[in-house]
Amino acid sequence: MKFKKQLFGFMDMLRFTKLVPNRRAALAAGADTPLPETWAVNEQARALHPGRMQVELTEVIPLTPRMTELVFRRVDADAFPFFRAGQYVSLQGKVGDSVVSRPYSIASSPRQALQNRLVLGVENTGFFSQYLTQEAKPGDRFVMTEPSGEFHYETLRDKKHIVGVAGGSGITPFLSMAQSALEGDEPYKMTLFYGARREEDLAFRKELDALSEKGLQVIYVLSDEERPGYEHGFVSGELLSKYVPVKDVTYFLCGPKAMYEYLAGQMAPWHLPVKAVHKDATCCPSLVIPNPRTFTLTVHIRDKVFTVPAREDETLLTAMERVGIEAPNKCRAGGCGYCHSKWLGGDFQVAEGRDGRREADRKFGLVHPCVTYPLSDMELDVPPAE
Repeated sequence: MKFKKQLFGFMDMLRFTKLVPNRRAALAAGADTPLPETWAVNEQARALHPGRMQVELTEVIPLTPRMTELVFRRVDADAFPFFRAGQYVSLQGKVGDSVVSRPYSIASSPRQALQNRLVLGVENTGFFSQYLTQEAKPGDRFVMTEPSGEFHYETLRDKKHIVGVAGGSGITPFLSMAQSALEGDEPYKMTLFYGARREEDLAFRKELDALSEKGLQVIYVLSDEERPGYEHGFVSGELLSKYVPVKDVTYFLCGPKAMYEYLAGQMAPWHLPVKAVHKDATCCPSLVIPNPRTFTLTVHIRDKVFTVPAREDETLLTAMERVGIEAPNKCRAGGCGYCHSKWLGGDFQVAEGRDGRREADRKFGLVHPCVTYPLSDMELDVPPAE
């Protein structure tokens, strides 16, 4: 195929010389209406991903001797963003001189979020959780992050029949997941095993019984007492086999570390693929160290420098929060990477099984303060909280 060579001619030159005048004429003929200050697509993006939200506590409802239901409404908008059932939010507040935040799984359904109602189930243990359940009152205001987390159903990954295993306060995300399925927002069938020591320790019992009447299968398991209508002991491989086809379901586990370890042994003979079992991560606790040493943590946040005492039995994030530094964080379990900070010097250790850093994070010297414990004086460059 031959192409005809065309030289730059008179008409091309004419068009070029008229380019600027034509543009000026087009601009002059344009409408006088100013461009909108906001665009609908941006407003929609902000509604779905608000980042941080201002919320107000509206109800405090004791559930069990160890758990309390907290109900919130959003005060900076008319509704919470829609989320995936099983996700969590991080709640932040000031207790004394400390700025403290903790992640809590959402107990209410995504549809309730659109009605400006969000429910958390909080266990009455831990510094901030005790403050929330024992001292906080309706009308108090907090900062809450947008819903996050990977502990939710995925259509292409998971079976249509899912099995939830809850221990203690681990019941919270399953209440949301069950409601979402029964409301028609999720396509799965759910069987729930809920383990507790005694009947009085079963949280959200009224709500679960109501969901059972609509089709949710709930098996209550008590370890410290025997009662008619309840299984006795622990959620074991034998018990799971009694109620579900163990190799044709996807498992979601939420509870204490001991429950995860026990179930891992019980499920081992089934040789399940990794994608068949999902565990909800929990916050890193304080280490048990007799006479823990205290080091100096130097924190850089933009042009500010802070000097912070940091104990070897507590995370770097806890050390910063104790003196009122508002450091970014969400999951507090080393998984989301939201708190990643630049390591500038010093020795440290990462909580066992919690090092969620990517290879690139390690290469460029990033650490997750939420799961990192100091072993000497340390220096960090921390991003500002949004």
